[in-house]
Amino acid sequence: MASLRDIKGRISSTKKTKQITNAMQMVSAAKLNKAEQNVKAFLPYMEKIQEVVTSISTGSLDADHPMLKSREVKKTGYVVITSDRGLAGAYNSNVIRKVYNTIREKHNSPEEYTVIAIGKVGREFFKKRDVPISNEVVGVSDQPEFADIKDIAYNTVNLFVDGEVDELHLFYNHYESAISQVVTQKQLLPLTEMSSEGKSLSSYEYEPNQEEILNVLLPQYAETLIYGAILDAKASEHAARRTAMKSATDNADDIIDGLTLSYNRARQAAITQEISEIVGGAAALE
Repeated sequence: MASLRDIKGRISSTKKTKQITNAMQMVSAAKLNKAEQNVKAFLPYMEKIQEVVTSISTGSLDADHPMLKSREVKKTGYVVITSDRGLAGAYNSNVIRKVYNTIREKHNSPEEYTVIAIGKVGREFFKKRDVPISNEVVGVSDQPEFADIKDIAYNTVNLFVDGEVDELHLFYNHYESAISQVVTQKQLLPLTEMSSEGKSLSSYEYEPNQEEILNVLLPQYAETLIYGAILDAKASEHAARRTAMKSATDNADDIIDGLTLSYNRARQAAITQEISEIVGGAAALE
């Protein structure tokens, strides 16, 4: 059995750990609140640009753009959004596992795919396994602005526009609620899944014409999809970390309770032994 000093030391160290995890839980909760606001504030813009692009691409027979057309897939690009830090439960591992399994199922050679890594955890995972990485960014703010990711969004879209890849897929954690984040795979390019079915689209007049507007608007729309996914993923990250830190704090409470019980029992046994020794010594003197 551990000594009273050892048990007391473990109780003290566990209490300090609990203070840290509890503080991290509160920080993540505050960041989550802000991230939720960012997602909600971005949605109206996202919906409006999607409506305009859908109206042009589906409402006119003259509308034509390479980003709207499928082509023979010789190389695939995977945009993978992870965090820069751990301590978020299965947040990173779920996304990475999904991407890695997809790559192994679909491809026979590294020449058939490339990864665009957003986040340090994903980047390090793929580098260790010699997965080709065409672009990467780390250190994205907890509350990112579009300017923070503009370069990688622009370069990623240009991989498709320049013909370096023939399709692009997004992998990230979609935020459903504070306790639920779902790994999501979404085709970024080509934009072949746009449909006006079931939607009420506004009527627009175009100046100079649809084709020139699409040339400007479609790349912006694709970049917007990446930015929206990052905002969504950040909300998921803060929610996952808050949940993980709450679980760690609760586990620390359980450990402290168990150690306190062990300490009291050991202390009671020591006192009982001392009393027995005193009684035995007194009896021997009689």
